[in-house]
Amino acid sequence: MTTRERTILDEQINRFGFWSAVVFIASLAISLFLPLDVPGGYGAEHADRVAWLNANQGVFILGWSNQIVAMLSLSGVFFGVAWHIGTKNPLRAILSAMVVLVAVVAFIIPKFIAIWTIPQLAAVVATGAVGANMADQLLVLLNVSIPFSLYTSFDYLGFWLYAVFGLLVAGPLYNDDISSKVAAVTFGVVGVAFHGVLAALLLGALETADIEGAFMTVFALLLIFVVAMLLRFRRGLHRNDKVAHHDD
Repeated sequence: MTTRERTILDEQINRFGFWSAVVFIASLAISLFLPLDVPGGYGAEHADRVAWLNANQGVFILGWSNQIVAMLSLSGVFFGVAWHIGTKNPLRAILSAMVVLVAVVAFIIPKFIAIWTIPQLAAVVATGAVGANMADQLLVLLNVSIPFSLYTSFDYLGFWLYAVFGLLVAGPLYNDDISSKVAAVTFGVVGVAFHGVLAALLLGALETADIEGAFMTVFALLLIFVVAMLLRFRRGLHRNDKVAHHDD
């Protein structure tokens, strides 16, 4: 690969990472106005959930569609990070990219189920159509709020992979510029904190009802990471522009 080809590829990845960060922040803002489950979530009765899903099918599907956009755009930011650390630590870059790919698979399965399967199950249960008994059982298994349901197990698998990604990239990402340092430290903290909370859960020090709050508090730090990387990608674009003008 020539220097110019490398510069063009750097520019494309910086642009991809920058807009992925912008889309993620926008989808995060939109998510504040879109419900993902019946009010009361974890403590809601099954019958109330079925009734709510049938009455709010459109916003439920829209909310989880937005979650897919958020997940894919965040994954785009992660791929940009993996590219940036490639010159410093190629092996970690490859491993981290593989981890992100597996995380995308882990996340896309439950989110697609939320859009495709859950509304149909709720409709069948409510109308008593053929297969209503099976649909009712599946709807319990696919509860989007209970931490130990089949549905949320996939989500927490994806979050664990994000934490592993953070541990892989934190060291190589730490660089001279302030945004890289902030991003590296923040994601390093996320990776360590997640595994600390996970250890507390496995050792019985964390109650089931507290799982969502504990893990989501840890991952709220990712917003700082994304903003820092947005600035890092933007600076990379400006640097590439200067190199291109110099070559011209």
